[in-house]
Amino acid sequence: MKLKYSIVIVFSLIFTTQGIAQDDTTNDFNRFDLTLVTGIGYGKVENDNEPNYDLNANVGEAHITYNFSEAFGLSTGLGFLQLSGNGFNSNGNFYHERDLLKIPLMIRSNKTIGDKFNLTISAGFYGQTIINDEYRYLLTTEEDVFGGWTFGFQGYFGFGYEVSDNWTVGLNVSTQSDFNKFETENNVSLNDEQRITTLNTIGLMFGLRF
Repeated sequence: MKLKYSIVIVFSLIFTTQGIAQDDTTNDFNRFDLTLVTGIGYGKVENDNEPNYDLNANVGEAHITYNFSEAFGLSTGLGFLQLSGNGFNSNGNFYHERDLLKIPLMIRSNKTIGDKFNLTISAGFYGQTIINDEYRYLLTTEEDVFGGWTFGFQGYFGFGYEVSDNWTVGLNVSTQSDFNKFETENNVSLNDEQRITTLNTIGLMFGLRF
């Protein structure tokens, strides 16, 4: 939770500072760019009726950004999130695998540091839905356990190096947390609601300017 608040605070400070420093001249800049993000990390599954547990996370996202200026833009795109790990519920021990499709909408800020380096901060919201959900118990396997959509907050902090005028590579740290909860389907053995919180990842990012 503290990490999310820190990203929002830093983003606000950069927005204010660059807004004050911006002069009246008009510069040429790329209106659109594409950012590919990969990462690994972990997240916590919070249940209403069953024990909480942690899952490993693998993430891949593609963000297309419309730039209002050299410093600020609006990003959206598609993301794929894969979660896996062990847990326990009223049915016994299990191995859980879940795949999710995510649609983000974020405000992005860029700040150039020197000639080749830049700092990127993005903050906003997302909607995500489960496309595969599997619980493997000792003797049985249960699929499509939870369903629906969740919405939440996400933030990205990236540090990139400009390989050329159009290409940037770098590292990124991201965090996200659901606001609402997934619900169990009618045909499964559980009756519960859950959300994914404190999902933090670190990985690579690749940027392409059009």
